[in-house]
Amino acid sequence: MVNASRVSFADISPAIALGALDGRYRGAIAPLVDHLSEAALNRERLHVEVEWLITLTNGTPTGPIVPGAPTLTDAEKDYLRAIVTSFDADGITELASIERETVHDVKAVEYYIKRRIADAPTHLGANTSLPAVSELVHFACTSEDINNLSYALMVKGAVTQVWLPAARALADQVAAMAHEHKSVPMLSRTHGQPATPTTLGKELAVLAHRLRRQITRIEHDEYLGKLNGATGTFGAHSVALPDVEWPQVSRQFVEHLGLTWNPLTTQIESHDWQAELYSDVARYNRILHNLATDVWTYISLGFFTQIPVPGATGSSTMPHKVNPIRFENAEANLEISCALLDVLASTLVTSRMQRDLTDSSSQRNIGSAFGHSLLAIDNVARGLDRLAVAESVLRGDLDANWEVLGEPIQSVMRAAAVAGVDGMDNPYERLKELTRGQRIGSADLIAFVRGLGLPPQDTERLAALTPATYVGLAQELVETYLEP
Repeated sequence: MVNASRVSFADISPAIALGALDGRYRGAIAPLVDHLSEAALNRERLHVEVEWLITLTNGTPTGPIVPGAPTLTDAEKDYLRAIVTSFDADGITELASIERETVHDVKAVEYYIKRRIADAPTHLGANTSLPAVSELVHFACTSEDINNLSYALMVKGAVTQVWLPAARALADQVAAMAHEHKSVPMLSRTHGQPATPTTLGKELAVLAHRLRRQITRIEHDEYLGKLNGATGTFGAHSVALPDVEWPQVSRQFVEHLGLTWNPLTTQIESHDWQAELYSDVARYNRILHNLATDVWTYISLGFFTQIPVPGATGSSTMPHKVNPIRFENAEANLEISCALLDVLASTLVTSRMQRDLTDSSSQRNIGSAFGHSLLAIDNVARGLDRLAVAESVLRGDLDANWEVLGEPIQSVMRAAAVAGVDGMDNPYERLKELTRGQRIGSADLIAFVRGLGLPPQDTERLAALTPATYVGLAQELVETYLEP
């Protein structure tokens, strides 16, 4: 039963966030607000509309693209661009008020700019030509001409200025740990069972290498845009001004914005580039999820100890607990991010015939998808920063599993058999009988080796081998193939 006497949180001002990203975790994801919020979308819409207006009036070396339009002065162009750079809380409120009247977000942006143009004489003097070009705001454009370019700019800014720097920094942090611990021997676990030893640094190097490979893919992803009218035909453009080479103008404009031009679209830009990007980011997420679960497992095995945060509590009832919460938090947020990215990648590539509006709602969740990923990156970075390697535990684990040396011994026997050494029959089967499902110690293994009849140098090499020294080229692999 609802308690009617409770205060309604919905009525509290300032508004209380419904979601965790804008509430509990705001600090970690705040940089994305400049790129992927509703206000950021409107700022980019203003940017695209202003630059299109400037292109129409100053678009060629010989003058305006639209005959009769005045060529804007530098002061007039600066004034228009200031509409974008000065867009603040008051501007957000004003634009929202206009949208309540228009019930159309892009039309509201057009009217917002026209208001500023109408005010231009107050700031630039009565002789300014800006009022004369007011009707060139949104000239020959459909809303999607503005929106697709705005979203491309938003996502490009979010990825290149916020997400990628964080993703690179985390991969570099893992790589630095790999180099620091490149020579620390560690027992592997394949299928969860003791297996050929490695080094802690080499295993971290694998993860750093995987993360960096995805970063490289993401760095080379394209951000496409179009400006070609209501159904991608330049219909209004070519009827209004038939002598203009509109595809060339469109291409130059899109590239001027720093995007890749898409020449063939319906009313919408097809969003294939978004699907490609989101799949790559989701893959990075999944590799990071693998890192989080591996580190969590290493903590549970005692390979890592966690450095307690002063004053922090691990359990409300068990005072000793230091829980791996950073990695658990990261797992959850990566799963949510991947779910959103997967939905976006699979749905944005489909639009009914020339246009439907499913993408309009879908794309408003891009910020959440990147927000959960960024939050996870932050948590993993902070979690890794509070780890210390328990080398004594690693040594003890290795010393308790001498049976893993069955692999190199039978391999030496195989090579010796090929070289003509007698008594090397069935090396795998003999080591299997000695070691499979059994615990053996150094004395057992050394006795077995000395009884094989191997050449003396092979016998002594194997007799001196320990699980801690049986790490192959692990250290060299880190040093050679992973940049710090």
